[in-house]
Amino acid sequence: MGLFGRRKQSNYTDGDTHNDLRPNYKMQRGNSNPAENANLPDIPLPKAPDPNLDPAGYLRSIYAVRERSQLVLEKAKRNQLRHFVVDMSKFDDTANYVVAIIKRDFHPDYSSIPPHGRWQHFEVGGRPRVDQLMATWPSTVNNHERTRRLIDLFVVSVLLDAGAGTKWQYKSKESGKVYRRSEGLAVASLEMFKMGLFSSDPEQPCQVDSGGLKRLDKEKMAKGLQVSIDNPVDGLEGRTNLLIRLGDALLNQQIFGLEARPGNMLDYLLSHPSTGVAAVPIVPLPTLWNTLMDGFSPIWPATRTQIDGQPLGDAWPCSSMPSHPTQPWENIVPFHKLTQWMTYSLMVPMQKLANVHFVGVELMTGLPEYRNGGLLVDTGLLTLKPEDARRGLEQYQKNAQKQGQPNVEVVPLFTADDDVIVEWRALTVGFLDMLLDEVNMLLGLQGKDKLSLAQMLEAGTWKGGREIAEVSRPNTKEPPIMILSDGTVF
Repeated sequence: MGLFGRRKQSNYTDGDTHNDLRPNYKMQRGNSNPAENANLPDIPLPKAPDPNLDPAGYLRSIYAVRERSQLVLEKAKRNQLRHFVVDMSKFDDTANYVVAIIKRDFHPDYSSIPPHGRWQHFEVGGRPRVDQLMATWPSTVNNHERTRRLIDLFVVSVLLDAGAGTKWQYKSKESGKVYRRSEGLAVASLEMFKMGLFSSDPEQPCQVDSGGLKRLDKEKMAKGLQVSIDNPVDGLEGRTNLLIRLGDALLNQQIFGLEARPGNMLDYLLSHPSTGVAAVPIVPLPTLWNTLMDGFSPIWPATRTQIDGQPLGDAWPCSSMPSHPTQPWENIVPFHKLTQWMTYSLMVPMQKLANVHFVGVELMTGLPEYRNGGLLVDTGLLTLKPEDARRGLEQYQKNAQKQGQPNVEVVPLFTADDDVIVEWRALTVGFLDMLLDEVNMLLGLQGKDKLSLAQMLEAGTWKGGREIAEVSRPNTKEPPIMILSDGTVF
């Protein structure tokens, strides 16, 4: 077919015979493009916490992700990074590659591009699994409860969506088809959800609650994910412990209710003092963000970066950041990738089914993960410096000696807290913002027709990063730099 051969859209390619059960839910693009919603009342957004007064609060906020990454991007423009050489002459090549992918799959109807989110992964192979799931529920289950159930599912699925590794695969019990990576984890989590693995109520398997999660163990998760010696998944223990700790976090009744379900955050958000009431509920993005950060803070490993004893989650010291002896927060760059991925993903069912409108979604950033970041390396915009490349290759060779680990198509490998990875991720956030402006210009899109960042991630950079990896490393399809996953970062 060639790299830019057009891929089929929305055709059922699973080989399954089933009826089209897709309800006529209209996707609202306004969640990512505020200009389209000028008729809604203006809901003010809260200010970012002052880092000098509340450094932990600032670094946990969505505001800090872009602001801190921008400092690394500015060094990149001057080619003053610690670990990467930047060739800005390749920026146009990167942007043109992304545009070619988007045009191939969506020209001329760019408005049909859905925002980046977990929903699309459930539909791998063109099968509308989420709609089919909802079609099995009786009509007495109203849209609010349907939204709660999808939030239950999406929360667990997102938390399981760390890199699975190059060898793992999942064979669907329903279709017999084999899936890998994010889509494989999506289908696996959906089928585990339908089996009631995350529910403590045998009469209601399609929910997630504290009791169900606390009964999980490594063996149950291995069985659900079809893990074996010949089918290893990266970070199985980390994933399992993450879900067990989620069971503890759900005991926060203020957010998750007496049922201790993730889905009850819908009721919390709708009744929140910052939520505006108009033709539709209007929720400020920072309100959803803080709900996820505060509600799920107990699940992150205690070994993560802390300020004043408060864990920050996915935030790491970076040598390319400013350093001040009395302000230790200044050398930390936050990403909160899983929380951002969850935020993008949970907005979709809340919009589709509960008609919630979110304001301030422009505060969200591109996801600093290996597909978006790998695109920047594979197109030549970023090149790892020789000393770091040698160190990463040595670590790859050591890791390759372990059972089940990749040992072909050798690439540099680092742990998630390595300064190389932290710098790479910060660059990914910054360059994705730059690419959005360039991509919209090259597509000739202006005003309300511009792609949102979430749309470019979905149709361009994430997909493009995966496809260029498939061409560059066809045996493993791995990124140009690998991260040793503990199951909780990517």
